[in-house]
Amino acid sequence: MDMSTDTAPGRATAATAGELSYAEAAALAVQREMEADARVVVLGEDVGRGGIFGQYKGLQQRFGAERVIDTPISEAAIMGAGVGMALAGLRPVVEMRVVDFALCGMDELVNQAAKNRFMFGGQGRVPLVARMPGGIWDASAAQHSQSLEAWFAHLPGVVVVCPSTPQDNHSLLRAAMQCGDPVVYIEHKNLWGRRGAVDESLAVPLGQAARLRAGDALTMVSWSRQLQACSAACDLLAAEGIAVELIDLRTLWPWDREAVFGSCGRTGRLMVVHEAVQAGGFGAEIAASAAEATGCRIARLGAPRIPVGYAPVLEAQSRVTAERIADTARALCR
Repeated sequence: MDMSTDTAPGRATAATAGELSYAEAAALAVQREMEADARVVVLGEDVGRGGIFGQYKGLQQRFGAERVIDTPISEAAIMGAGVGMALAGLRPVVEMRVVDFALCGMDELVNQAAKNRFMFGGQGRVPLVARMPGGIWDASAAQHSQSLEAWFAHLPGVVVVCPSTPQDNHSLLRAAMQCGDPVVYIEHKNLWGRRGAVDESLAVPLGQAARLRAGDALTMVSWSRQLQACSAACDLLAAEGIAVELIDLRTLWPWDREAVFGSCGRTGRLMVVHEAVQAGGFGAEIAASAAEATGCRIARLGAPRIPVGYAPVLEAQSRVTAERIADTARALCR
């Protein structure tokens, strides 16, 4: 996919913002893009009051209700309006509240946004960012805790992004808003309060992974909130003398094959870990591609194919813990 950019001329580079939460970093990213480009608009339920996670806090007061648009409770109408805006020359940020609710707007995304450029020979572009918070939401049960990123990675015509840190949620969201194609942007529902340093001048291109740890025993690839459990597992393994190279994929489509293949080619082992259900998960695509390209040994780890329970003891069955990750890594290294 061509992820060409079409940015406003004279865009300035901002200074370091300091420590921000995941939500604050996203709000600042939207603010900066709205300041730089009058075509950027936001639409969705409750965006005027800042969004349910605070990811639009203060933006309607700054830019007005004509650019930060509160909508009726209709995901199909929200997504459809966003597609129309994009085709008319705007650059909409479409808020779906959570990925589970976005299912009501799938036709507009799948059959209109994703396919317009192909079906009309490039005469129309849909530079739309669909924000769909995903993942297990504590004590929110099966209809509010789904990880559906593999659905969108399977969809030709869209870019898929899963940021794991405040810095990435700032830099990647800005990159998504500058992209000339539709972007499915999946922030994790339980990361909004996570804090970290954010440098506004740091540009992170779509499709580039990040190496979080160096190691020679095993390559471990993950994304989004699952990186936290992976990092804890790496600490456990390091205490035993097992040095893991940990990679945050960041963008699921296009994904950074060069970084992954280069790493697992050196280590000879690849383990892919994700919070989503293992059956049919995107980890299988990475694993199969790496095995074909490098011949490395493979392990993958995801959630069981069950709905996420409401009770804590049931919810825990869907989580991929640091202990499970470490156990699987040890078996792969034997």
